[in-house]
Amino acid sequence: MPEIARRAAEAKARLMSIAATATSPDGAVTVTVNTSGALQELTFGPRADELPRARLAASVVATAKRAQVQAAQQLTSVMAPVIGPDSDAMKFLQEQIPAPELPEEEAPAPPRWEFTETQQETPPSPKTPPARPARPRPDDDEDFGGPILRRGL
Repeated sequence: MPEIARRAAEAKARLMSIAATATSPDGAVTVTVNTSGALQELTFGPRADELPRARLAASVVATAKRAQVQAAQQLTSVMAPVIGPDSDAMKFLQEQIPAPELPEEEAPAPPRWEFTETQQETPPSPKTPPARPARPRPDDDEDFGGPILRRGL
């Protein structure tokens, strides 16, 4: 087997096993990508439950980009011995795999002050006043047997 064919076969085997893993600084997100940068695994740490959805999504994207940069670096290091580090083929390869922009790490979000039901200072709701007692009705038994119509004086 010629030397170039042997190196190409070794490179192919190594390329098949390339995977890059990155974890967010707060440990909320861990992302693994393959040689092409495609997502292979996504896991959330305990801290992920505490993050708002938008911040968690941004953390996933930023962590995936860091993993993709690592995968691209591994790819070029595997291919350099086969095609030459300064060859036109290596330059072409590097042009095809542009390093994604690494997002700046976001500063930790300021603490959010939220009131829970026990912390809210709301006045107690007024109690419903008790129902008025009914007016006493005159006892019908007292006028029993008297005239039905009374004359006014």
